[in-house]
Amino acid sequence: MARFTNQAQLRYGNEVTNSNIAVGEILEALSAVKTAVRSVYGQRDKVTYSISMVNAGAALTGLTLTDNLGAYAFGTDSLVPLTYIPGTVKYYVNGVLQPTPTVTAGPPMSITGLSIPANGSTVLLYETETNQYTPLTAGSFVTNTAVLSGTGLAPVSVTETIEADTEPLLTITKSVSPVPVTQNGTLTYTFLIQNAGNAAATTATGVVVTDTFDPILENITVTFNGTVLTETTDYTYNKQTGAFVVNAGQITVPAAEFTQDTTGAWMVNPGVSTLVVSGTIQ
Repeated sequence: MARFTNQAQLRYGNEVTNSNIAVGEILEALSAVKTAVRSVYGQRDKVTYSISMVNAGAALTGLTLTDNLGAYAFGTDSLVPLTYIPGTVKYYVNGVLQPTPTVTAGPPMSITGLSIPANGSTVLLYETETNQYTPLTAGSFVTNTAVLSGTGLAPVSVTETIEADTEPLLTITKSVSPVPVTQNGTLTYTFLIQNAGNAAATTATGVVVTDTFDPILENITVTFNGTVLTETTDYTYNKQTGAFVVNAGQITVPAAEFTQDTTGAWMVNPGVSTLVVSGTIQ
């Protein structure tokens, strides 16, 4: 809504007096709001958008919505960080689900053949997915713009901004050596813990590693990034069952590093930590 103010002035003889300030609002014939269901995104994450359109005037038909899917400049090129997921459009008129309109995936994505009844509303829902061009560093964001247009209609533009989620993204890989191992020989398990996220896993993250060794190991030694861990304080081990647990707060993993290659695609260099457990087979 556009707000306006107005004030009159009265003059008589050498006197001047002002009136009160009158305040009014102009109701726009067509208004729209774009909202992301979640305000943050991750790697290869789904992002759902809602566009709500309210019409205070006569019925509108034959409208087109165009979404730039967050396009941004990269050198002399333009990169698109979101990909429309086919078949996800839902189209509601006055709250009633309608047949799916015509959708062009793009980029830019477009939806044609839309209508908004007089003094009514239309809502569009659709899903997108982050891709190789989505910025991933802490503090990054994606702003995308949708424009509603039609014959005789002044284009209506709406934008929404989502931010890169700031959190660790951990994976763990386990290997064993030697293979094969002799009876009563020494067996070593190596756990490679990688962080593809833009935030470090710190002691406050509370990472816990659990395993059950079979065959059961005796006289184990445990190191994390080359530092010897202490039983009970740093980890627990049940020599009868083989149950092994690294206590919360002992495992930390640095954040990943992110770079863009010459095409604009984001490359992830994960942070890495290593846990090693060695012992003798019973």
